[in-house]
Formats: sequence, structure tokens, C-alpha cells
Amino acid sequence: MSETVHLALIGCGGMMGSHVEHGYQELWNKGIRTFRIVGCCDMDEDRARKMAAKVAAFQGEEPKICTDYRHVLDAPGVDAVDISVVHSEHHRVAVPLLQAGKHVTIEKPLAITMRAGRQIIEAAEKSGVVLQVAENYRRAPEMRAIRWAIRKGYLGRLRLLFWIDASERLWHWGWRDDVEAAGGGWSMDGGVHFADLFRFFIGEVEELYAVSRAYQPVRYRKPETLEDPVHATVEDTTLAVLKFENGVTGQWGSSQAAPGAGFSSRVIYGEHGSINLHEGLTTRNRKMSMEQLVQEYMASLSTEERERLFPKGITQPVATELKEFVDAVLAGGSIETDGWEGYRSEAVTLALYESSLLGAPVRLKDIEDLKIESYQERFNRLHAVV
Repeated sequence: MSETVHLALIGCGGMMGSHVEHGYQELWNKGIRTFRIVGCCDMDEDRARKMAAKVAAFQGEEPKICTDYRHVLDAPGVDAVDISVVHSEHHRVAVPLLQAGKHVTIEKPLAITMRAGRQIIEAAEKSGVVLQVAENYRRAPEMRAIRWAIRKGYLGRLRLLFWIDASERLWHWGWRDDVEAAGGGWSMDGGVHFADLFRFFIGEVEELYAVSRAYQPVRYRKPETLEDPVHATVEDTTLAVLKFENGVTGQWGSSQAAPGAGFSSRVIYGEHGSINLHEGLTTRNRKMSMEQLVQEYMASLSTEERERLFPKGITQPVATELKEFVDAVLAGGSIETDGWEGYRSEAVTLALYESSLLGAPVRLKDIEDLKIESYQERFNRLHAVV
């Protein structure tokens, strides 16, 4: 391979727009130009064309456009692809591309079900190509600082996790409100971010029990006036108790059907104190804002570590995520959020749905080993997951 990765973007919606603006363009502007975007693909030709124009604005050359990802399969000038499509299409798009020898970075969640996720991972391993799950939250300086503080022993032995968010969402969110396309609501789409952070901060979840409900199934295309209603088929509320392998107990709750006063609390407790994601560190003998904690963490890094985690001073998580992917394609480096890492985080989110459906606690190992698929069975059938 040359010293440049030739990339195609597949799915030119909102999240890919973030990849371009906050990722590729940020890298390009900082002088990191080890990639070139040569293709933009979307079922909507106009969206592909607009994305290509955005790319051309910073890299100079406008990528070719297409409306079918299969045009990328045999394209000799494409080394790697960045996939951001509807959850139900992840395996349908990723597996053929991986089998064709293309390196892949794919938006979280890895797939619509665990079985579909395994298909993607197995295709990557068989072809010997790079597979990255685009998980950006953990890469933020604040999140890395929290993990560092925990491992440095500031909290002592960990005890408790409280992660609760409550608000009301009345606006319609396109395909994300369709369970057959999304696989689940915010507990899956946003929840996989949080599950990844739990594992990043604390460790593996052993077992969880969850209750999931749809209290407010109507959304509105005109939420300001409550006009043009749309029926949403995803849940809007999930509450869960998590048991971690290391003895930590967690309470995880999310609701988008909570009118009135909004509420958000994200706190990790240990024997010596706590870290509040909104406020910072509080122990018996010290108090630090999140800004101070990040400063102390940054000061602790060696020059090599700082450049690896935040190349050229870049702290935008999407940019550092994509830099890691491009580097791995060029030089065979490791991927922090590879297929298996994304698989394990998704197991936590799908365990929520499995537990709620069964009305009983579920073990994460049973989710990962495909021993429990009651909730997922419908999607496996619907989306031809063997």
C-alpha cells in the first residue's frame, strides 16, 4: 500500500457529516494528510453529491459519487471504507466489503444484533483487514482523565455507579424511531456509548436486570405545536441494575418520556470519594473540577503518550478515532475499539432488552455467546442474519 489511504464514505447522513467536519477535515487542517477521500456513496444521490462537495472544500479534489455501495466492492482505488448507515444495514454493507478486502470503520453499534455483529467480525478476521467500531466518547480528554484518576487510585476500591438521564423528547427522529431499522431506541443508540464508558471506567458487567417501556409512543414532525404525529415503535424508558465482575453495583436509567424538570446524574463512587462527570473529583481530602482533573491527567502523559492519544494537540474524539483507523490501515497498528470491543459493549445494551422481555436478570456471557436471543430473534429473521 502507498503512504495514503484511499477512503470511500458509505452513508452520507448526519453522522457522516460529523466524521467529515470534525474528523477528516480537522486532521487535514492540522497537516495530517495520510488519507484521501475518493468516494461518497448514499442511496440519495443528492446527499452523496453534497458530501462530496464538503470533502472537496478542504482536500481540493472532489470524490466520485455513487448510490450503491456495491460499486465500491471491486473498486481498485479504494483501500478502506467508513460506514454510517441504518443499524439494520450494518452487516449487509460491512460483510461484503470486508470479504472484498476493504478495511472498515463502522459507526456504533456494531450491528443490529449480536449474531450480525459476529458475522462482521468473522468476515474481518477471515480477510485479515482492519475493523474499527467508531466509538468516540471514551476518547475525549475528560473520559480519559476519569479512567486515569480511577486507575491512579484516587477513589480507592470502586463501589457504585449511578448514571441517570431523564428528559422529554417530542420530536420525530426519522428511522431511529422505527424499531425494525434501529433495533431499539436511545438505550441502544446512545446506550452503547455509555456501556462502552462503563467498561472503560469500571470493567466488565457480569449480570443485569432491566425494565424497558414505551410511555410516549407518539412523536411529532412539528413538536413546537404538537402537529404531524408519528408513531414511534422504540422504547423511551429503561431502568437497570448492573452487577460488575469486580463487585461494583450500578444503577442505569434513561427516559425520554419525562416531562417537566430534566434530570441528569452521572457519578462513580469508591471507598475514598467520587467522580461526577459534570462536576469533577471529590474525595475526603481533595476536590478538583473536571477541568483541573483533565489538566493533571494531561501533565502526567509522556510526550509519546500525548502524541499517540492527542496527535498534534487534537482533542476532538472523532478526529483521533479516525486518525487511529488510518494509521492502523497504513502500518498495522492496534485498534482501541476493535470489533470485539464493540461487540462486548453492544452486549450490555442488548442485555437490557433481553432482560426486560424475559422479566429476569441475564448474564452478559450468555448474550455474548448467543445463548439468549429472545429479543433479537425477530431482527435476525427480518434482516436475514443466519
